[in-house]
Amino acid sequence: MTEIPEHLLKRSQAARGDAGGGGEAAPAGSGGDDDGETIPRSLLEASQQPGGAGGAVAPVPAGAGGGVATLAPPTAAGPDGHTQRLLTVVKSGSIQDVKAKPMDKVHVWPHLLAAEFTAALFITAFATIFSIFVNAPLLELADFNQTPNPSKAPWYFLGLQELLTMFHPMLAGVTIPGVALGLLAIAPYVDRNPSNKPEDRKFMISIMTIHLMFWAVLTMIGSFFRGPGFNFTYPWDTGLDGIFHL
Repeated sequence: MTEIPEHLLKRSQAARGDAGGGGEAAPAGSGGDDDGETIPRSLLEASQQPGGAGGAVAPVPAGAGGGVATLAPPTAAGPDGHTQRLLTVVKSGSIQDVKAKPMDKVHVWPHLLAAEFTAALFITAFATIFSIFVNAPLLELADFNQTPNPSKAPWYFLGLQELLTMFHPMLAGVTIPGVALGLLAIAPYVDRNPSNKPEDRKFMISIMTIHLMFWAVLTMIGSFFRGPGFNFTYPWDTGLDGIFHL
């Protein structure tokens, strides 16, 4: 026969004593460890039926040699004749570990768009006032009879112009920039870490650093290391006169 733990036997004996003395079943919280919950009356009444939670001393089979019978555990008849023992009734909410973290959220309009619109107006006003008092460093009108040598693109296109000296125009002007922009576009979907700390965003920082350094090196080469005929030269050999007119 299966050995019954001692603490379950003590609780069974206490339950039988309370049921025989007072008639009414004591609340489950009176045991001291049931978290103050009450066992439904229907379950208690079903457990007090013959063969239920009252329990009895099991008879000793004939020829077993005598001895003390082991107390059977309190049981309650369940569906399909199965015997079940009710330990306690626990609310479903008490066993769920819900940790709701409050998040500060604001609406895009007017909180975000109002600030962006104000910033755009400020920058536009600053650029307008600055252009009134400071002239742009433009050269004289273009003369098709006298083409400057070297003929360089603006500084923000010098990276592309530098690529055109190394690769086919289709590869330098479409394929390489398209692949670079595509990788930058899908990078946020690869690294979905929501942290704003640099030590937690090593992948994104590495990708952006490589992109900026690659483009910065090409721009610096096109600006300072290209002389007449767009040939490679050193800036201390040809001078820096034409660099500041880009």
